Amino acid sequence: MRTQTELSGALSLAREQTDELFRLIRSDSLYERPIPERHRIVFYLGHLEAFDWNLIGRYALDARSFHPDFDRLFAFGIDPPPGQLPNDQPADWPSLAEVERYNLRTRDEIDDLLGEVPEQLCHVAIEHRLMHAETLAYIMHNLPYERKMGPVWQSPAASGRPLAHRMLEIPAGAARLGRDAEDGFGWDNEFRAHSVEVPGFSISKYKVTNGGYLRFMEATGAAAPFFWVERESGWFCRGMFSEIPLPLDCPVYATHDEANAYAKWRGGKLPTEAQFHRAAGEPPTSGNFGFRSWDPVPVDASERGSADQPQQLYGNGWEWTSTPFAAFPGFEPFPFYQNYSEPFFDGDHFVLKGASPRTAECFVRQSFRNWFRPAYPYLYGTFRLVE
Repeated sequence: MRTQTELSGALSLAREQTDELFRLIRSDSLYERPIPERHRIVFYLGHLEAFDWNLIGRYALDARSFHPDFDRLFAFGIDPPPGQLPNDQPADWPSLAEVERYNLRTRDEIDDLLGEVPEQLCHVAIEHRLMHAETLAYIMHNLPYERKMGPVWQSPAASGRPLAHRMLEIPAGAARLGRDAEDGFGWDNEFRAHSVEVPGFSISKYKVTNGGYLRFMEATGAAAPFFWVERESGWFCRGMFSEIPLPLDCPVYATHDEANAYAKWRGGKLPTEAQFHRAAGEPPTSGNFGFRSWDPVPVDASERGSADQPQQLYGNGWEWTSTPFAAFPGFEPFPFYQNYSEPFFDGDHFVLKGASPRTAECFVRQSFRNWFRPAYPYLYGTFRLVE
């Protein structure tokens, strides 16, 4: 258990993380929609505070709302089916001044109430905000560079040398998925803990690299991934703040569909969620996660453990699995957030494990599950093969 002082400090730190991201976006760009399937940026500016208020002020403590219209307007994000994009216009949204006044008052009211809030709901507010720190990174990545005010970022030097494709044997055994209440806070889809017997398999030591994917493209005529752009001098990667000559030994960011096509070409498959657990073990205490960088690093950077261990299963990019996102046995939705997981148990979303450079450290836990549609190109999704 954490004290109220610790929880209050964690919430303040999470606010600083998201505030800093909004400051990197030019104010005249906050009504842009960089990802067609998502809301305009201004929604997220109000959503973080509205979520906290709806959860803490309204649900937990039944406090009187001071702006019910904004509580509703900024309540929920969107994940539309393919071909059903939102069509709202900038003029449909409130002014920045109105949103900022709402945000300031909301924070003041929540800070006054925080000592009365159950610990579980404090964790929900903190982790929800930190999830959106990564969502905002995806959105920012798709803004034109001139609309951002960040540094000219260069990824750590990539050698460009080819990496040998090496498979590592993982013996048969039990994989523990999920968590129990005594394990500490988790989201509803993380419960309950259970074991799955996994036959022996082999898994690639490294994530698939840009260089490996380039060879796949040359051999099959497949299209380039979303984060690549071709210039007269060759292929580049669209980094957060600048284009980078394609780093051949960094992981390729790809969709589930692209990862499956590559795996089929190589005669392999994507790992199941249980296979990931068998291969991953305990998460590391450091890596390319926790907002340490904006872009990926080489797949063999800072190798850990023995030469016979898979590298970077946590960090440097979420890893696609072949497992559709579904409930664990005994699943119960949170009564205060019933649409967090259950609407996505639809067979149209797949589990990702691990973490990306823009994933907060609190999510680098074995039980955490991410999920997206298989053709969604904007997230920092990587993959490796099993046989």
